[in-house]
Amino acid sequence: MTGPRTFEGTVLVGRGFEPIEGRVVVEDGVVTAVEEAPTGSTDLILPGFVNAHTHIGDSIAKEAGGGLSLDELVAPPDGLKHRLLRDATREETVGAMRRSLRFMAETGTVAHVEFREGGVEGVEAIREAGADIPVESVVLGRGSVAAMEHPDADGFGASGARDGDFDAERNATRREGKLFGIHAGERDADDVNAAMDLDPDHLVHMVHPEPVHLDRLADAGTPVVVCPRSNLVTGVGVPPLRELLDRTTVALGTDNVMLNSPSMFREMEFAAKLTDATATEVLRMATVDGAELAGLDCGLVEEGRPAELLVLDGDSDNLAGARDPVRAVVRRADGADVKRVVR
Repeated sequence: MTGPRTFEGTVLVGRGFEPIEGRVVVEDGVVTAVEEAPTGSTDLILPGFVNAHTHIGDSIAKEAGGGLSLDELVAPPDGLKHRLLRDATREETVGAMRRSLRFMAETGTVAHVEFREGGVEGVEAIREAGADIPVESVVLGRGSVAAMEHPDADGFGASGARDGDFDAERNATRREGKLFGIHAGERDADDVNAAMDLDPDHLVHMVHPEPVHLDRLADAGTPVVVCPRSNLVTGVGVPPLRELLDRTTVALGTDNVMLNSPSMFREMEFAAKLTDATATEVLRMATVDGAELAGLDCGLVEEGRPAELLVLDGDSDNLAGARDPVRAVVRRADGADVKRVVR
């Protein structure tokens, strides 16, 4: 048991991130009070980020493969990423993943959803990498049903319907009560219907949905994870964020560390400036919507919620003078503004 801790400043409260001047009281890892009161503090207090789609195994190969196409970079089984992962030692892969997880922890990410290559060994490797780092890894194994059934796996992450038949993996996740996510609509719309026919717990990318797919999303309520920076790097386009948000829950992910840093600050800025999503919508995508997609209880500053909070220095040279705290967090803040991550 620990005594109460108090954090003061501008607090972004609830699902609407209403800014209030006040304090957040934390005891035994839980928010026990959110109180409106004058404090004089310039800190900004918000929920920690949930990165809803990552591949951190390729942390061994940051910025490799410049100029290659999407398939040349990441398509299984012989895309550049997969060749480099096969050639790396376990020690190299675990060490590189530890560095990415540390970076995530230092920049306000409290949890992430990982599509984990390497079968059973890959699941075990990420658990080893993150053993003492305060970031919760929701691990979706890949490569086999056995990877999904491993006690350290939370589900299965499918590469995409064009890469094979995933009925066995989908049925296995249902039996185990685990998550099933699948890439869809990344380079074109050809694999979207087949992916949705699997009734996944979430879809990743959806850069190229057609009207029939948007209707199916609205009817099924299937959540979507978008990764705008990755889509730009691989040249497949920008997801139609407004159309997706109008139909279903949308979360935000950073995708491959090979292509982009796992910074939710950067991902939010790109999402906000490339599309007509509001700052509040983008912050929700980076926090509670990702948390709920992953079955987690974090992502909001509310009484009774786990105390997984981010405190930013609102008087930093970067943020001082900001008139709209939500826009400042989404469009301007970065890792240098982080004062502490509360867990």
